[in-house]
Amino acid sequence: MSKNKVPQPNFKLSFLLPKYWLTWVGVIILYSISWLPYKLQLALGRMIGKLFLKFGSSRKKIALKNLELCFPEMSDNEKQSILKRNFENTGIALLETGMGWWWPDWRVKRKINFIGLEHLDKAKQEGKGMLMLTMHYLSAEMNCRCIGIGNPMVVFYRPHNNPLMEFFQFRGRGRSNKYMLGKKDVKGLISALQAGESCIYLPDHDYGRKRSLFVPFFAVKDAATTTGTLIFARQKNTLTFMMIPTRNEDGSGYTVEITPALENFPTEDDEADVIRVNQELEKAILQKPEQYMWLHRRFKTRPNKEDPSLYK
Repeated sequence: MSKNKVPQPNFKLSFLLPKYWLTWVGVIILYSISWLPYKLQLALGRMIGKLFLKFGSSRKKIALKNLELCFPEMSDNEKQSILKRNFENTGIALLETGMGWWWPDWRVKRKINFIGLEHLDKAKQEGKGMLMLTMHYLSAEMNCRCIGIGNPMVVFYRPHNNPLMEFFQFRGRGRSNKYMLGKKDVKGLISALQAGESCIYLPDHDYGRKRSLFVPFFAVKDAATTTGTLIFARQKNTLTFMMIPTRNEDGSGYTVEITPALENFPTEDDEADVIRVNQELEKAILQKPEQYMWLHRRFKTRPNKEDPSLYK
């Protein structure tokens, strides 16, 4: 095993101790639900999401604030409509964890439609490293599995704090993909790109002040935006693509779109490049804004440390 790979966690007898019993109950329930008909799971997920909306006041406030910041021209009715559907999609996302972790390949394949895989095939034939930029859609667990079915990837990974959940999460996310790297393993991802691998990177969240520039993201003029994207995109023989995975509105499954490689990217202008990345992300998010992770405090880092929080 490469020294850069996250080692697979092993089952431990300590997982049977009482402190993990509640986790076991949750895992067993999630596993059992994952075998129900797909559209029934969607319906159950929407019901769970409506409960989240009713009782999750803090996350509701964050999501609504993000919508207000990003779309100041949008009417209150429009924002409330997106908010409602966003929480319904959050409930579905919970059940998609079980689908992504435990569905057999044949069941996943029946739910995927790929657009643009030929762009990756061409890059592979040319021996290119492939940097796949994507965003935090709520269907992330299922997206990870779907993408791996069509084109096994190397992915950045943050271990779960609960060791038992990490045991299941690692195996679930690793199914159909090549291997996982720790979320801060920059050298590991560079090595993978240089070896001609397809690598997922999500540049849409606020990763703090370090290696960030404050550039526009939707209507927010000074959003902390990672320049980490450019470290990878500038690797020799690497092409950068946008990958847009969404859940189909008709309940038929998922669509994974791969765009042609970004032309004239990156340049020598860091600010222009990260602005372009944000613009590409905006176009992708606007395809299905109700499926995006608005519950995250995207604008928590301010240009000046003394600036007041946008979330108070």
